[in-house]
Amino acid sequence: MPASGAHRPLAARLARNSGLQAFFLAAAALLLLRAFVIQFVTVQSTSMFATLKPGDLLLVERWPVWTGLKRGDAVVFRDPLKDRAPMLRRPLLVKRLVALPGDTVEIRRGTLYVNGTRPDEPDGLTFSHLVRMRKGADPETMLQRHGLPVELLRPGALVQELPLNEALARLLEADSDVVSVAPMRLASGARPQIFPYSPRYAWNGDDFGPLAVPRSGDTLLIDADNLPLYDRLISIYEGHRIGNSGNLLLLDGLPMERYVVEQDYGFVLGDSRHFSADSRYWGFLPLDHIAGRCGPVLLSKGD
Repeated sequence: MPASGAHRPLAARLARNSGLQAFFLAAAALLLLRAFVIQFVTVQSTSMFATLKPGDLLLVERWPVWTGLKRGDAVVFRDPLKDRAPMLRRPLLVKRLVALPGDTVEIRRGTLYVNGTRPDEPDGLTFSHLVRMRKGADPETMLQRHGLPVELLRPGALVQELPLNEALARLLEADSDVVSVAPMRLASGARPQIFPYSPRYAWNGDDFGPLAVPRSGDTLLIDADNLPLYDRLISIYEGHRIGNSGNLLLLDGLPMERYVVEQDYGFVLGDSRHFSADSRYWGFLPLDHIAGRCGPVLLSKGD
């Protein structure tokens, strides 16, 4: 059958026009590059400060999704709470993958432990500090002077809560506009907004766990006490129906005492520990939500 008139002219033009051939090859290469190798993301929040700043343009390395991510990698992933939207329409978030499938994660008095040991923490790790400024100081100018996120500024207030580490705190203490810099007290007692939102788990952002991160093939013993840990995993991420008949838990209409995990999960934290909504607030991250590993900063808003 001869080629249709709609297709023959394009094929003929491609055959005769080397420039057009190069354009289509370049476009195809870019699509493949974006799908399997790299993409670009702009940091939107302060949750990774001071490692990353709002406005930073990141190169995202796609291949570790297939070759394997490491504990401690900073990753870009689709928002797991936007489950009503198609995966590719969900916002991209940036956090640090602190625990892998099968790990046990715990936070004690603000210090992270993974499998009972303290991992190496990033240089950009920050915690909440209270900064008091002298009368007449301009808070916004002071923050800009030290590269601090103005997104957290309370306009006109001479007392600001800011994410700092020791190095940043020393810089501010030496600033003539600053009266004092002091770390905020760590959280205490149970917080209802902390995962898994159950009085059986009296956790907060600075004292959390221990919590085992599920991996594919794990068999979980499910009861009323620990169901809050796995409810979203089973019903949203893995698509099953949880119910009850009196005191009996049901899975897809059948009695449930055990559940076999179908995919791998991780646990993520922001480097700005007191300014990050992360796994402490919404639980496990399905690894199939991860788009890639953070590569170098190509352009920084502060440059």
